Amino acid sequence: MTDATKITTPKDTEILITREFAAPKHVVYRAWTTPELVRRWWSGRRGKMTVCDIDLRVGGKWRYVLAAPSGEEVGFHGTYREIVPDERLVTTEIFEMPGAPPVADAAAPLNVVSFREAGGRTTVALLVQCPTQELRDIILNSGMEQGLQEQMELLEELAKSL
Repeated sequence: MTDATKITTPKDTEILITREFAAPKHVVYRAWTTPELVRRWWSGRRGKMTVCDIDLRVGGKWRYVLAAPSGEEVGFHGTYREIVPDERLVTTEIFEMPGAPPVADAAAPLNVVSFREAGGRTTVALLVQCPTQELRDIILNSGMEQGLQEQMELLEELAKSL
């Protein structure tokens, strides 16, 4: 049985997502940062990843595109700002809204991901720092929770298999 993913709001502009995995942190980190492994969990059960680009270096870019069963594509991208292997990642994250003007990287939410191991299990904490409460609330009300739960379940299965 896996632990449920927990979503809290520590501040008006933050979302904190935590989950414990039955695998060591170097395995979870690898699954989080290796394109062929990310493709196996990031889309949850809602479609298929058509793009998974990861340039894992400070200043490097990442981009994920999900094709929903309806055929609609949804994209996300960002820049790596900090990388401490097996410990911490800091990236921007921009949702590619069809028809909307592009969002500047400086105005994007910041994702701070930490990997902490105890007793062979790893707790991942993803802190989403939004520039405004309005954006935080848009993200929370987007229906992201169900997809996130699916992602984390698949990541748990993958990490245990590696």
